[in-house]
Amino acid sequence: MCENNGAGYFVLLDPDKWEVDQLAPMASAAAEAGADAILIGSSMLLHPRFDDSVLAVREAIDIPCLLFPGSTIQLSRHADAVLFLSLVSGRNANYLIGEQVKAAPLIRDLGLESIATGYMLIESGRMTSAEYMSNTRPIPHDKHDIAKATALAAQYLGMQWVYLEAGSGAERAIAPEMIAAVANYVDVPLIAGGGIRTPEQAAQCVAAGASFIVT
Repeated sequence: MCENNGAGYFVLLDPDKWEVDQLAPMASAAAEAGADAILIGSSMLLHPRFDDSVLAVREAIDIPCLLFPGSTIQLSRHADAVLFLSLVSGRNANYLIGEQVKAAPLIRDLGLESIATGYMLIESGRMTSAEYMSNTRPIPHDKHDIAKATALAAQYLGMQWVYLEAGSGAERAIAPEMIAAVANYVDVPLIAGGGIRTPEQAAQCVAAGASFIVT
């Protein structure tokens, strides 16, 4: 994490939205602009070139390449680590523990570092791909008490990070008030992503207590 900026900055690249030969220059540009890591992953995966996509990104940058998988097919030995996500905001057992059980042996065999992450979908004004694909309801954007309790449960379950996610294409970013409420309630790093489109929005998230920002 860059101490001078007050928080770390991650750039998420979706291999479903870009060709393999486009990902490397985008990742390189992000690294040159000050990103601390590149996340790569998608709610779906429409082509069989995920491993090639990760390799292209890994070879283009000298910052960490982290997997942000939407399913067990989004794993690659070329990454530095994987966010081992559990969708703690939902009640779909498959995304709480089912996919994780299937992925764990693959992650071990690939030699990937695993970062246990409590993943929390926050309502953002529209249905996002993550909400639709996971068949779960997000936490209402103004229900700070639910978000606080959910994040604390993730911490007590031993998760290393908590990720508040408004979703790709969100109409609104997570409110600074919710970020502050959660950040002041847990002791693990807090990631905020989705709907952050300007430096001013990012700065508000950092001021509220986010440890990492994702765009």
